[in-house]
Amino acid sequence: MSKWTTADMPAMTGKTVVVTGASSGIGLIDAREFAAAGAHVVLAVRNLQKGNDVATMMVGGTEVRQLDVSDLTSVRAFADAWTGSLDVLVNNAGVMDVPLSRSRDGLDVQTATNSFGPFLLTNLLLPHITDRVVWVTSQLHRMGHLNVADLNWETRAYKPMDAYNDAKLQVVLYSLELQRRLTAEGSTVRSVVAHPGIATTTLAAHSSSNAINRFSFLLNDPEHGALPTLFAATQNVDGNAYIGPSGLGSIKGNPKVRKPGKTGRDPEAASILWSAVSAKVGMSG
Repeated sequence: MSKWTTADMPAMTGKTVVVTGASSGIGLIDAREFAAAGAHVVLAVRNLQKGNDVATMMVGGTEVRQLDVSDLTSVRAFADAWTGSLDVLVNNAGVMDVPLSRSRDGLDVQTATNSFGPFLLTNLLLPHITDRVVWVTSQLHRMGHLNVADLNWETRAYKPMDAYNDAKLQVVLYSLELQRRLTAEGSTVRSVVAHPGIATTTLAAHSSSNAINRFSFLLNDPEHGALPTLFAATQNVDGNAYIGPSGLGSIKGNPKVRKPGKTGRDPEAASILWSAVSAKVGMSG
């Protein structure tokens, strides 16, 4: 399946999919392809107008709902309003390499967007989820460090890219611990992880990391960058599978089951992190 593309997606008629951050970039492509395959797609976005604008260009059943994953009140409101079953949750929304700022919850906005918010959203929606959770991470999780004592960047000197790398490592560990818990409960729901390789999207366009976009011939285009998420959401993969591009260094190519970094495979670290973040977002562990 090394050449897997959207043409290989199964029919998704009757399924409901939530995609966070679906108004641009890879999230938009994912939402478009899920809808084209017959799913009812909820675009969970910060800007309703932008979400509605892109939804009108999609073929299939779409719905736009407001969600700011950096704002825990917004996350709770979205989850509280959910009724009925949800087949697939795609935690796609993210920001990269942004200056330190605090949400109204007192959280570092980059960590809240990439880690705390998706964690809370997943846990609150989990009773509704029937198929799987897809966590979108980055190969840069391999450069991340787990600092449970200062997840919110309150005592360390804030470094934007370190905050990004750390949050993406946390996402990988969430999947590991969530799958352990699901398996222990005898649940058939799966937690899986996907990363786009290095794709030429707007994610890094505002930051010093935008230098990578100047070498687009070496990178995945957004259409290929979306494939690992689509694969992870629709294919019969094992729980906690890690899906990324098939090429050298997993930078570009078609989706393939790969392996996350060593720290992302540490079950003890995953359990400790789960408890720590549960306390941070006001949940029982």
